[in-house]
Amino acid sequence: MAKKITKKVKNEKIAWSAEILPGKKAEYKKRHDNIWPEMKKVLADSGIVNYTIWAKGNTLFGYYECTKGAKFANEHQNKSPVVKKWNKYMKDVMVMKVEKKKTAQPTLERMFEFK
Repeated sequence: MAKKITKKVKNEKIAWSAEILPGKKAEYKKRHDNIWPEMKKVLADSGIVNYTIWAKGNTLFGYYECTKGAKFANEHQNKSPVVKKWNKYMKDVMVMKVEKKKTAQPTLERMFEFK
């Protein structure tokens, strides 16, 4: 019987930004404080860990790491009806321009990293 060889993927770091609609910051926070269990499962199954979102005024900055690689995380989320439902749910409180070629949130360019 052949032994299956798996390629170990180093955690890929992803950062993104978006905007909260005026007057919707408290609602944005409330929804994330009560994130659906099925949404948490999609994120975990996508290999997403260390996910944090910060706000400065109405500008959001999100950061997460992908244990299975960013490509896998992106593809897994794009196939999920839960993510589609979540995005629709969040549409009235935030604006995130999606990169059409990636069908995901626009990622930020890394400018510095200290290890």
